[in-house]
Amino acid sequence: MTLYRNSQIFGPAGLDSIPSAVSHYMRRCCGRLTAVRILCLIWFCFVPLVSTADTNTEDADSAVSAQQSLQKPEAWLVTFGPGRIYWERFGHNAIWLKDPAHGLNHTFNFGFFDFGQKDFFLRFLRGRMLYFSVAQPAEREFEFYRGDNRSIRAQKLDLDPTQYERLRDYLLNEIKEENRDYRYDYYLNNCSTRIRDALDLAYDGALSNQSLNKPAGMNFRDQTRRLTQMQFWHYFGLELALGYPVDRPVSRWEEMFVPMVVAEEISVLPLPGGRTGQSVVLEDKQLYTSNLTVPEKPDGVWYRYLLLGLVITGLAWLSGKVMPEVWRAGLAQAWILIGATNGLILAALWGFTDHAVAALNVNLLLFNPLILLALVPVFRRIGAILLIGGIVLCCLFLLLPEHQYNIDVLALLAPINLLVALYLIKSAARPAS
Repeated sequence: MTLYRNSQIFGPAGLDSIPSAVSHYMRRCCGRLTAVRILCLIWFCFVPLVSTADTNTEDADSAVSAQQSLQKPEAWLVTFGPGRIYWERFGHNAIWLKDPAHGLNHTFNFGFFDFGQKDFFLRFLRGRMLYFSVAQPAEREFEFYRGDNRSIRAQKLDLDPTQYERLRDYLLNEIKEENRDYRYDYYLNNCSTRIRDALDLAYDGALSNQSLNKPAGMNFRDQTRRLTQMQFWHYFGLELALGYPVDRPVSRWEEMFVPMVVAEEISVLPLPGGRTGQSVVLEDKQLYTSNLTVPEKPDGVWYRYLLLGLVITGLAWLSGKVMPEVWRAGLAQAWILIGATNGLILAALWGFTDHAVAALNVNLLLFNPLILLALVPVFRRIGAILLIGGIVLCCLFLLLPEHQYNIDVLALLAPINLLVALYLIKSAARPAS
């Protein structure tokens, strides 16, 4: 036993000293011990040593396993703020599961798409784009959003074991290859509504019960305008393509297509059986704060489009003063072709795709495909009537209690359309040469 005690077997130095100590002891015994006795001595010296080390290693592993099994699994709602790129403007969210017993420290989200997907652009144009769900290591995802300067808010959820297991099993099932794809819809079935639905499942429908009959703070149009108004052309393109369906009143449940709204609503979801005012959020912390901000309400930015419309109109009018008639005719015909082409695109989105949000679009009065008639000299007055009438009707629609908001589009197109309409009237009155 002296050998083990002096060699300090649990430290690195002690383990290194064992061979020399045994060699010295064997040299002293060789003159009077047989080979069998020497082997027996080695056996009795080393077996307790190895056995003791193995036992302690097993004990350490058992202690770690026991500690992990005692750690209560955690579920967090993670909300990532808007970014700079147009597809990042609406923010993003995920559910973060920390479950050592099942090897989980991953975020589950539904916001992935693949440009290499078969017929990707055709699906996009037809409104049938597929997104898919993914789980990835949490720290890797957080590092990506920190590097992209996007805020990260984490809310720890109060879930009993049954609720947690239901949430975990649902998320694990959703990332399976055969289940991960889903038909994307901008407002009704996106990465945020999928997170909303998962939380509603975990809380036995409590989230939908709280929000289905609660009026939204903003409708689809207002949220879209608020989150995209910093991007001049992206904002205008959406305002041009989105029809009346995004202007209808919506519930708070529907408004949770925006990730930040999910975070707000879950923070006031009452804990069943809890104290008054106690929500299901145990902890709410900011993992990263970005310097990128968005307004709380959409601002009126119509003036910038009116200014652009007036600049285009003014330049066209001035150039027409110094250029020959063929120049003025060319400008008018070019705008007629631009307007008709855009009108045909808007009509196709409404009538021939699954983009339901493009339906009932009053911007067809401003970009009217029928304006092509004005390319025929005898129909120029009809073209002028279509252009002026479209402006008047859009203004009248804005007076209705419920209407499509298209002030920005009207501000840009009205001056140009009026100038082209005046040219068509004058050219129609001019005798044919």
